[in-house]
Amino acid sequence: SLADIGEMFNAYADCVIMRHTETTAPEQILQNLRIPLINAGNGSGEHPTQALADWFALLKWNPLLASPPKPGSKRMNLGILGTPGSMRAVKSFLLMSLLFQDHIGKVTVISEMADPFGEDVIERLTAANIDYEVSNDVREHLPELDVIYMNSIAFLGDSYKNMDSRFKLNSDSPIKKSAVILHPLARLDELDTSLDKSPHNLYFSQAHGAVFIRQALLMAVLGRFKALPNLADLNTISPTSSSS
Repeated sequence: SLADIGEMFNAYADCVIMRHTETTAPEQILQNLRIPLINAGNGSGEHPTQALADWFALLKWNPLLASPPKPGSKRMNLGILGTPGSMRAVKSFLLMSLLFQDHIGKVTVISEMADPFGEDVIERLTAANIDYEVSNDVREHLPELDVIYMNSIAFLGDSYKNMDSRFKLNSDSPIKKSAVILHPLARLDELDTSLDKSPHNLYFSQAHGAVFIRQALLMAVLGRFKALPNLADLNTISPTSSSS
């Protein structure tokens, strides 16, 4: 059982990074686990480290997101292609957006489902005073979206289903000039490669930054930040001393 595996890991490891097909896997292993656990994806539940990478990319794109908004500043509109209730990366991205609620004007979820949010998500959006709407065609909303978050597959029942044309983007799509696109990758044909060299492409930066945000998370969990040299110390290290 996962509970027994957790007990074994207590003796063998300093930290557990787990990806599992079952949504309840983290709860199961935590019955006995006494060392840190990083959730790398639990079924259709959540993908927290992906959300960290997503918002790290957005913070680099717009550093003002890290500060309270100035009076009269325009809030950004988020477009989410998928079903937060059954797509773990989409759900985690949406839940982490609550940390930036003062910067968000509206969330538009593009989904085939009439109620794509899943358990308790609507309640949390309402509590954060974030307006939201559901649509089944991204093309109707592209001119007003500042950030577009998309994924390639949706878990429906016992199988994965590809998105249809209402959820696809290419260089001819009426995307707002200043908008950026996020995608956890890998992709299918929902995100055309014609957008790769466009200014809308934030998904490559998102992928590259994911390495560093996960490194930082692991160091934080293991309490290893003090082992890092200060930048001032690095500047004083000469080539001779560093090779000795």
